[in-house]
Amino acid sequence: MALLLAAGAAVPALAAGQAADPGAECPPGQHDCSVWDDDPGTPGGPGGGNTGGGDSGGGGVGKCQWNGRTLPCYDDVLGWFDNGSGCYYKLAEPQPEAPPGQQWYVRTCNGGDLGAQDTVLLDAPPPGYGAPPDPEELARRALASISLLPPRVAVAPRRSKGPGLVGLPVWMWASPGAGYFGPLHASASDRGLTVSIEARADRIVWDMGNGRKVTCTGPGTPYTATGPYAGRPSPDCGYDSGYPEAGTYRVSATTYWTVTWHGGGEDGVIPVTRTSGTVPIQINELQVVSE
Repeated sequence: MALLLAAGAAVPALAAGQAADPGAECPPGQHDCSVWDDDPGTPGGPGGGNTGGGDSGGGGVGKCQWNGRTLPCYDDVLGWFDNGSGCYYKLAEPQPEAPPGQQWYVRTCNGGDLGAQDTVLLDAPPPGYGAPPDPEELARRALASISLLPPRVAVAPRRSKGPGLVGLPVWMWASPGAGYFGPLHASASDRGLTVSIEARADRIVWDMGNGRKVTCTGPGTPYTATGPYAGRPSPDCGYDSGYPEAGTYRVSATTYWTVTWHGGGEDGVIPVTRTSGTVPIQINELQVVSE
């Protein structure tokens, strides 16, 4: 007679209402994060945004560049930036006596170094002077004012509860909530222009630690031994085929956010990602004992 030993249930139970132990440090470049599991494992890699991420800080973003640095094209104190010279210009107040058709400007060079400030007499405003606010710059300021949190992740089977088995389904889920999946809203204003943004996580991509990735459209369903899907694949976010080989794997997840903005007669999209830390999962071989 053959006996199939399922040492460690297919998907070990997680006690209802069990408190999670955050325990982990933030991955580099992130904030307000923790790993949600009994055994938090090793923090993951940077997950700050891809092109145009949202943690750059208000006022320090824009399309103006100097010596490899991105600078605001307008500064309340320094005035307007000229990409060609690397200097900010602002009309001197009070305005000293000047020949007809000329005006005095306070010039701050070296990308806004107050130690490189002087007053110059110009025949006409410098390039870029008086330009209206850049709507995308305001969108990025608004984005910098909100927190798009990295996902707090959990899996079943959990190593602390017992191993899973080769070929059996794995459940994955993340903490729900607006901070983790949106929607979040914010706005920023400058010189009469207001730009509004909405941030939503479109999907969460799970790295199963063995080269496989699983994409889910939401946070997933927490596993419970008494739930309607106990012992079955997750209804909305799982690695249904399970691991093909025994081993210890480290699972992480990345949320992909779409930040849409509109204002000043324009609109656009800023993509952002956030990555969790890792949680370990132990998978054992199925064993057959014959008599």
